[in-house]
Amino acid sequence: MLLTVLKSKLHLATVTRSDLNYHGSLTIDPDLMDAVGIVPYEAILVSNTATGQRAETYALPGVPGAGQIELNGAMARLGSVGDHVIVMAFVQLTPEELDGHSPKVVALDGSNRIVEFIHYSPIQAPVAPGRP
Repeated sequence: MLLTVLKSKLHLATVTRSDLNYHGSLTIDPDLMDAVGIVPYEAILVSNTATGQRAETYALPGVPGAGQIELNGAMARLGSVGDHVIVMAFVQLTPEELDGHSPKVVALDGSNRIVEFIHYSPIQAPVAPGRP
């Protein structure tokens, strides 16, 4: 059995560009991707904090240090420049791999600079009945 849990999160990223005519995806500053362990072309869930709309796409690395968060293709319908979004990536783990897992989460300012590393408590996997 695999359980899907949060792996990475960019909290309150500001949309810097929206291009309906691009092929699709979310362009993200590679420095931000590195900070939370999102890899190029990884599946991500993006949520607009103002509307509550969510969409799944993939991460496309942009220019390091540029602070890019760009809605491309159909993703451009999710929001507009200046909107705040939450970008999440998930991982599938076995129950045995859960123990000690903690997602990498950062909070961003209006220029998409990291202002806080948010530390979630590690998962403490439940002990199977009859085991110490």
